[in-house]
Amino acid sequence: MNDSSITNRQFTEAFNECRELFVLKLKDYGASWRLMRPSSLTDQILIKANRIRTLETTGEAKVDEGIRGEFIGIVNYGIIALIQLSEGYSDCKDMSVERAIELYDHFMKQTKDLMIRKNHDYGEIWRSMRVSSYTDLILTKIMRTKEIEDNGGHAAVSEGIDANYMDMINYSIFALIKLGESQNQ
Repeated sequence: MNDSSITNRQFTEAFNECRELFVLKLKDYGASWRLMRPSSLTDQILIKANRIRTLETTGEAKVDEGIRGEFIGIVNYGIIALIQLSEGYSDCKDMSVERAIELYDHFMKQTKDLMIRKNHDYGEIWRSMRVSSYTDLILTKIMRTKEIEDNGGHAAVSEGIDANYMDMINYSIFALIKLGESQNQ
């Protein structure tokens, strides 16, 4: 099995773990996140990434949720943000569970396709990176996204908000893969 087929399998496994939690939370809360504007979702991702960095730096957690759960949260909030960019936010829960899952799968496929293209060009270099580097890259993408949001969604020469969310998701998936590999060793 070559590296790209291993990555494809591992990505799918990590994605399925994130999707499973997304579906369970949809059953508990419905699509209550439909009320969130993309900028609020960016801030929610910031909270998750900042906590990861704190845990990486201090090695101590006072809340019973580890780094893995926070990366899953970034994936799911990133997909929700892509849905909100596409569909607009709402003043009520106006989306069925089925439609939310359909959109989740659609944006995860787009995000995975981007990862496959970039992985081809960069040659699986992500495997040589540290998980803490993914955290720093996610934080950088968040800051870039906030700047674009503060500029009314416009970027002169840079990628758009959606591309930044996709990168955050992919870095989180890479982190989940790496954390899973280190846990299995």
